[in-house]
Amino acid sequence: MTQLPRSLTAALTAAAVPRTAMVLAAGRGKRMRPITATTPKPLVEVNGRALIDHALDRLAAAGVARAVVNVHYLADLIEVHVMKRTAPAVVVSDERGKLLDTGGGVVKALDHLGDEPFFHLNSDSIWIEGARPNLEVMAERWNGDAMDGLLMLASTVTSVGYDGFGDFQMDRTGQLTRRRERTVAPFVYAGVAILHPRLFEGLAAEPFSLNRVFDRAIADGRLHGMRMDGIWLHVGTPEAIREAETAIALSAA
Repeated sequence: MTQLPRSLTAALTAAAVPRTAMVLAAGRGKRMRPITATTPKPLVEVNGRALIDHALDRLAAAGVARAVVNVHYLADLIEVHVMKRTAPAVVVSDERGKLLDTGGGVVKALDHLGDEPFFHLNSDSIWIEGARPNLEVMAERWNGDAMDGLLMLASTVTSVGYDGFGDFQMDRTGQLTRRRERTVAPFVYAGVAILHPRLFEGLAAEPFSLNRVFDRAIADGRLHGMRMDGIWLHVGTPEAIREAETAIALSAA
C-alpha cells in the first residue's frame, strides 16, 4: 500500500471531523411561550421540521456518529422523539432531577463525549448554509494545539431574528474577546462550537453557564472564532419562526 506523505497525513488528521457531539435540549424555552407550555422548544417546528432535527441533520451530514442530547423540561417528549433517529445515534443525558445549565450539562455528559474534541450545538441552532457546510469548515479550522474552543460566529447586523448587541470581537488570528460595555460587537455566537473536554477539567456537574469556561479560555488566549458562511436564523420567539421560514423560502427561490 502506498504511504501518504507525512505532511498530507498530518493535514488530513488535523481536519478530521469530530465524531461526537452534544446538543443542548434541556431548557424551558420561556421566550417561546405560549408554544412551549405544551411543546418543548427543541420540538418546535420551523419549515415543517423540529428544531432539534435541523441540528441533528447537520451533524449527520458532517459525519458525526453519536450525539448526546440532554433533557429536563418535558423530557419524555424529547427523549421519545430523538430516540427514533438512527443517524446520528442518540444518547440521552438525563437532567430531569436538576437542570445543570449550559456548562454543567456538559460536565455531566463527559463520560459519553470521550477525550476528543466534540461539536456542541444549541438545539435551536439553525442556519442557511453558504458555499460550503459550516461544520466541515469548522473541522478544518480546528487546531487543538492553539485552541480549547472554536465558536461559529454570525454577523450581528445580518442575522435573521436577532436584535441584540453582539457577543464578541475577533482579531485577525481568530482570537476572541468580549464585547465592551455600551458598544456593539460585530459578531454574535451562533450556538455552534467545537470544544475540547479539557475546558471542563476540575469542574463539577452543577449548574453553571458555558460563559464561565469561555471566559477562562479567552484569558488564556485559547478561544477562537470562525465567521460562518450563510445566514444565522435566531429562533427565540414565536414571531421569529415566521421570519426564519421566510428567509428559508427566499434562499430557495
